[in-house]
Amino acid sequence: MLEKIKNIDIDLLIYLNNLGSETWDLFWLFMTYTVTSIPVYLLILFLVYKHFGLKKMLLSLLFVAIVITISDQTSNLFKYGFERLRPCHNEEVQNLIRLVKPSCGGKYSFFSAHASTSLAVAMFFAMLLRNKVKYVSIFLICWALLVGYSRIYIGVHFPFDVLFGFLFGGLLGYLFYKLIVIFFDKYFKVK
Repeated sequence: MLEKIKNIDIDLLIYLNNLGSETWDLFWLFMTYTVTSIPVYLLILFLVYKHFGLKKMLLSLLFVAIVITISDQTSNLFKYGFERLRPCHNEEVQNLIRLVKPSCGGKYSFFSAHASTSLAVAMFFAMLLRNKVKYVSIFLICWALLVGYSRIYIGVHFPFDVLFGFLFGGLLGYLFYKLIVIFFDKYFKVK
């Protein structure tokens, strides 16, 4: 059963990765670099400040820092626990994919910290702002999905690495949203 899942994952990676072309490489490289998300997150922080005030924005920032840390460190724990080679380090597939990024990154791939962290932050803020800013949830979730897909496109993660990262990140972001609502209610008396 595990061998069948592994083969589906490899076939899906080869298919999705080879859909790429040089025309789109710069876009997907742009999406995969963490620094390109900074303007999005600054805009989101501004919206939180505008709708909730400085104290709640600072508390939100603290929660997001914790979410990012948990997401990243849990991903590392899994990577070194499972030791699944990245596609670009895996001799079985490395010659069958397009490696778009100049360097492959770390040795192991399961699960994608980019996918997990981007969806965790997106879910947290999407839930927090969903009743305040129209379409912000759709925008944030789409942004996170593009970041996750970029990892497959550039050849550094298998699709199931990204999918598991999304599942973990989405759950983490939602749980921390629920926690911050409790804090808002308890210490600020407003949701």
